[in-house]
Amino acid sequence: MASNDNKPVEGSAWQNVVKDWSDDKETFNMPWGKLMMWLFLLSDTFIFSIFLTSYMSVRMSMTHDWPNVSEVFSLVIGGHHIPLILIAIMTFILITSSGTMAMAVNYAYRGDRKKTVILMSITALLGASFVGMQAFEWTKLIVEEGIRPWGNPLGASQFGAAFFMITGFHGLHVTGGVIFLSVIARRVHKGVYEKRGYSIVEITGLYWHFVDLVWVFIFALFYLW
Repeated sequence: MASNDNKPVEGSAWQNVVKDWSDDKETFNMPWGKLMMWLFLLSDTFIFSIFLTSYMSVRMSMTHDWPNVSEVFSLVIGGHHIPLILIAIMTFILITSSGTMAMAVNYAYRGDRKKTVILMSITALLGASFVGMQAFEWTKLIVEEGIRPWGNPLGASQFGAAFFMITGFHGLHVTGGVIFLSVIARRVHKGVYEKRGYSIVEITGLYWHFVDLVWVFIFALFYLW
């Protein structure tokens, strides 16, 4: 009669998975925190894709004139209307912040806490500047142009809804990123991750690069189209 001594206990595989997860072990040489961030970014990608796809669908099916974005988003400087100047500055700020964030990750893995904190702080300040400029842009459109989420005196009424929904959702992500960066930079400064390692800085960088990448699509599809 065959022996059943080697038969695996039912449920032991799942018990091992739970044990490995609770022990903070790595899967495919990837910390669980990094894996969770990738899953979060994947879900966020679907949301932004739906927003942008819906916007493009509305834009292409419009029967009313869509406002000229070069005029709507222009600023008067020295008596001259300069189209998209504020948007160009905002884009430059976010692209620059991606560079400072990448350098922060590099110095974190080198163990240079001081430079890591400085670069993460610069990244957070750039992000805060972006949010401030976006608040100025919203104020100008609401107060001066009279654009609302439910109406638009300059053309198609869907313009306001699309603009405030897409840029507002992205701005919320940038604001969350600034808070995230500030918290992690402070903990790095205190030496919290000295023994654990600095993978958290890379995880923060993944989120920030995602936010910057999404803005590139918003810039191209909303402001340049």
